[in-house]
Amino acid sequence: MKTLGTLPRIARAQLQLCSSPLPRLSHASLPLAWIRSSSHSPLGATPANTRKPVTINTLQTLYRKNEPITMITAHDFPSAHVADHAGMDMILVGDSLAMVALGMEDTSEVLMEEMLLHCRSVARATKGAFTVGDLPMGTYEIAPEQALESAIRMVKEGRVKSIKLEGGQEMAPTIRKITTAGIPVLAHIGLTPQRQNALGGFRVQGKSTASALKVLDDALAVQEAGAFAVVLEAVPAEVAALVTQELSIPTIGIGAGNGCSGQVLVQIDMLGNFPPGRFLPKFVKQYGNVWNESMRAIQAYKTEVKSRTYPAPEHTYPMPKDEFSEFERVVEQKRST
Repeated sequence: MKTLGTLPRIARAQLQLCSSPLPRLSHASLPLAWIRSSSHSPLGATPANTRKPVTINTLQTLYRKNEPITMITAHDFPSAHVADHAGMDMILVGDSLAMVALGMEDTSEVLMEEMLLHCRSVARATKGAFTVGDLPMGTYEIAPEQALESAIRMVKEGRVKSIKLEGGQEMAPTIRKITTAGIPVLAHIGLTPQRQNALGGFRVQGKSTASALKVLDDALAVQEAGAFAVVLEAVPAEVAALVTQELSIPTIGIGAGNGCSGQVLVQIDMLGNFPPGRFLPKFVKQYGNVWNESMRAIQAYKTEVKSRTYPAPEHTYPMPKDEFSEFERVVEQKRST
């Protein structure tokens, strides 16, 4: 067996690179063999201060400590990459990708195969956060057995760590079937977008005593069925807070006030990555303006290309002058023949 000292120089360098962390180097200081001339290079290394992967136990610890759980959606590698680097506790591959990534009218259109594709993309980027994949409409409502089969596909093919499904008391047998098979389930009650036609649209739930009691009954039912947490969407803050107090599992609020155990937002919404004039629900806080920054950058690029100021010499790969002179000579010779 060869020792490190007897291996060729390049092989030794490769082994040493694998066995020790690589410092951040500028493009100019990298060895020539390491410089990639393709624009399709990796998006970057993992964070310098890597964290332990978030697990169900981690989430339960946060819940017991009364520390809010942070959750955000992602729909592809880049959106998951930044969410994971930002330290999100949970990343949801929501069926909202139907609209924000695929241009569909609503979430009911997205198919299982499309969800699986996006789940895999998110899973490749996520090293720390706990991932959840939404079961799309039509893949779990017929029978618990259908739901279990879909959940298994989401974990095996989509590479997520848990699944989310909509519905309360009526979905308890389905949740029990999936969790008994060892797949964690995040329940979703209150406003359930996949059922918006039956709800009369995207309407706040729990505004009357009877409706609030239904939210509570649904929450208790999914808890009893084995859900590790439950999303409360578009529920009055005081109702959500009281429901949270009555449960022994975390609640993740979206439009449900800050009395929940955690919060979730659609990444596109909170980043402001959409054109002016788009309707946003009342509960969305816009933390950035990615659309304006993207427009500024792309328009600047267009301007520089049109004026030939880009690419500048520093963006090109120089050829040795003697080689170029020889190249010119050969071309000129070809012209004259």
